[in-house]
Amino acid sequence: MVAAGTREVLDLSQVPAAGSAGLSYSSRMKAIRTFWTICLLAPALAPAQQDQPANSLLLVARPSLTDPNFSRTVVLVTRTEDGGTVGVILNRPTTLALSQFLSEDLPTGSYRGPIFFGGPVMLRALVAVFRSETAPAAAAYHVLQDVYLTLHSDNIEGLLRDPQARYRIYAGYAGWIPRQLESEFMRDSWYFLPADEAIVFREKTDGMWEELIERAKRLGPRARAGDALQ
Repeated sequence: MVAAGTREVLDLSQVPAAGSAGLSYSSRMKAIRTFWTICLLAPALAPAQQDQPANSLLLVARPSLTDPNFSRTVVLVTRTEDGGTVGVILNRPTTLALSQFLSEDLPTGSYRGPIFFGGPVMLRALVAVFRSETAPAAAAYHVLQDVYLTLHSDNIEGLLRDPQARYRIYAGYAGWIPRQLESEFMRDSWYFLPADEAIVFREKTDGMWEELIERAKRLGPRARAGDALQ
């Protein structure tokens, strides 16, 4: 556990990437432990997660993952305070209208982008990923520097009313209870890669999965931290 307000810099040069084929049990466990240590830091004393250091990763579904909810997906994930994991699928735009979710008194027409399928949990719930130079007042997960993920209606309403806001809206989200995602790593369901703002807000998501699969393959089982962050 890392104390609130601190960040840990890790050397990944000797750590195999999660999901790498042919790894021993101990190597896979080491990769899983490193995965959570790198970016899913949940300080126990923090009153609100939006005030905590940014933590997130991209999960990239391996071609062998056939679950229709996650086949060929790229998922931005972060850890919750209770040790679970939440996130949103970045590459599944829908034809849904925001007015199907919100009341008529909200400026739903101000949102010009598509609503994305965020995941199979609470499909009627809206989730926003947005950029903000200051921590939002309402609850949110700090996923990247100046980037937050929120399910809170106050945050979403504020984004809709701000013509300068940069954000993306999702219907539903992906969620894993504690230890569930680790078991999926053991079954070689996912690659993991560092998250970055360019991927999160990429305008065209066509080809995103294919691109990141190739990136994961290039990094190989013992990718260096510097290479992984490029």
